[in-house]
Amino acid sequence: MMSWLVMRVGAPEGAPPLGWTISSGDPLNTLPLSGAARPAAIPGPRDAGIWPRIHYIPCMSNSFGEYLRITTWGESHGPGIGVVIDGLPAGVPVSIETIAADLARRRPGGDLASSRKEPDTPRILSGLLDGKTLGSPLAIWIESIDARPGDYDEMADLYRPGHADFTTEARYGHRDRRGGGRASARETAARVAAGAVCRVMLAREYGIEIVGWVDEVAGIRADVDPALVESKDVEASAVRCPVPARSATMMEKIQTARDAGDSLGGWVAVTARGVPAGWGDPVFAKVKSLLGAALLSIPAAVAIEIGDGIAATSRCGSENNDVFISDGAGGICQQSNRSGGMQGGITSGEPVWARVGFKPTSTIATSQKTLNRSGEEVEFEGRGRHDPCVLPRAVAIVEAMMALVLVDRMLARRATPPASG
Repeated sequence: MMSWLVMRVGAPEGAPPLGWTISSGDPLNTLPLSGAARPAAIPGPRDAGIWPRIHYIPCMSNSFGEYLRITTWGESHGPGIGVVIDGLPAGVPVSIETIAADLARRRPGGDLASSRKEPDTPRILSGLLDGKTLGSPLAIWIESIDARPGDYDEMADLYRPGHADFTTEARYGHRDRRGGGRASARETAARVAAGAVCRVMLAREYGIEIVGWVDEVAGIRADVDPALVESKDVEASAVRCPVPARSATMMEKIQTARDAGDSLGGWVAVTARGVPAGWGDPVFAKVKSLLGAALLSIPAAVAIEIGDGIAATSRCGSENNDVFISDGAGGICQQSNRSGGMQGGITSGEPVWARVGFKPTSTIATSQKTLNRSGEEVEFEGRGRHDPCVLPRAVAIVEAMMALVLVDRMLARRATPPASG
């Protein structure tokens, strides 16, 4: 669901400086683009004798993807959230059970997560018949049954540290005071639903398997091989760390922070195995740049590493390069995969893997100082239901964003294949 601004960006020589934005053909009360004073009434371009060049700009970036495009909607404490997936080929098998399984892994509840009780039962509204996609937009709706907007009434005029309250008002002049609104991680359930559909496509077409896990909590890091990690070992841990000893230590750390009214951050890692060589494009459509945009769009994400990432910055080229060798079956592979399955931003045939860094949850139960809308200094304690550590629930979100990028690049490859001959 995309809304648009129509913005004048130029006029014939000699025309008076006049700027405006238009939505659905109606003038909006916006500042002029030039330094001229804002007119009391904004005329249409014909009435003003001006034939401007027109540029279309999305009002709020609710969509992601090029060949496969998703648009999410809904707020944290509204009636529900949803997603429209456009660009899906016809005939892709999709089931409610598959989507619900991934949503359950992101769902709140349990000792290490928010106490909010949302069943997150998906409902498919369009684009599906007899269990297969029709090629038309696939719309998925997820009702919110445990929203409590009243929990935030006391903080409606506060700018909570670490939240988007102030910046959203600075950008739009108005914000949803019921939790984080669009900035809330509640929105990510829609992404996980879309990612579940994409995972089916990737597995069906290429046998691609995507596995995410909690790699590090508060400096405690697990030693996990991206080429060997299995989902069953990840899901056996309440923290979603596949190394039992590290999992137990991480859980203890999170519980201690929760009991102290505090929160922790860390890293989630993800790997996609079975991705063929040749997906992605150089310059602006590199798989790594698209992954960066996808993964850093997740709430609380603050950093990303592709492959060995930061560790590569301290090596010599002779230590860091991935050497190409024969795979013994007439093909080419790499002796190592420090680059994270990409060379020049194009997939190499090795597993695509990355790490995403998440900050500690901003809402904490200890006293903090901030300012209110009047500029007065106030002291408050966080209200509402929040995770002491977002990492265990973020695993499904990170996997979903990996799946969305890979399907988009798979479809791009099909749309612009190499020339034959």
